[in-house]
Amino acid sequence: MFQPFYQSSIPLSAGQRALPGIIGGLGPLAHIEFEKRLLEQSLKRGASHDQDHPVWLLINAASTPDRTKSLQGLVDDATPWLLGYSQLLEKMGADFLIVTCNTAHAFHERVQPTLTIPWINMMRAVSRFIVDRYPYTHKIGVIATTGTLQAHLYQASLRRVALEPVVPTVGGNVQSQVMESIYAPTWGIKASGASVSSTAIETLSNVVDWFAKQGADMVIAGCTEISVGLACIEDLPLPWIDPLDIVADITVAIASGEVVLPATHSQTQSERIVFPPISSDIKSKV
Repeated sequence: MFQPFYQSSIPLSAGQRALPGIIGGLGPLAHIEFEKRLLEQSLKRGASHDQDHPVWLLINAASTPDRTKSLQGLVDDATPWLLGYSQLLEKMGADFLIVTCNTAHAFHERVQPTLTIPWINMMRAVSRFIVDRYPYTHKIGVIATTGTLQAHLYQASLRRVALEPVVPTVGGNVQSQVMESIYAPTWGIKASGASVSSTAIETLSNVVDWFAKQGADMVIAGCTEISVGLACIEDLPLPWIDPLDIVADITVAIASGEVVLPATHSQTQSERIVFPPISSDIKSKV
């Protein structure tokens, strides 16, 4: 018999063991694209009815200050927003946290100690995926916001597993093209919403060409808008990794009980989180 949520815990789908909490809206496409990936992973695991998919909680945290500008001191510190939304999801019953914005992970170490549930670290998941699936790759290009690059989120994670990151110079022409493809007010992917302009496609194609000339073996789409843009381009010179696919697989694996979350405490840090095996269906995109 159904009980109101304020009288009981949130009812989960049959067989579900953990409740994901998702912070989306950073920017507008982030959680929409991520939820598509969650449904794809659920379908691969045999879902055929509404009730077969896992229940998750989601906040469209659109009021959060821009993460790159926050890190640069140009707008308000995004930490209070991320703290508040994370703690709200925890109070609502989430067992673990997913943040669908790459740059927001620069605030991970400020937020995680305030929680008793783990925030799954996207950079660690992606780096481990590359090592596990592509052991002969070495040079990994990172296409990301300036904030993500300046925080060394992917660089540090890749180096930790003996991979060499390839990144453009902040303030240089290539990184300027990356930022314009995301933020340009008339043709950038954040501005255009659900569609990707021809200018953004051409710009990102030039960016990937640059990484190929630097000797990169593959590139990481280190921003949701970059994932959306690269998916629209055919015949790229390099394979690319979509972090949303990898984290979606991890999310469904934890939710379904394929992997049991470790015991967590308020001081839990990202290095203490053990990630589940990545689905064999997840591959780099060429």
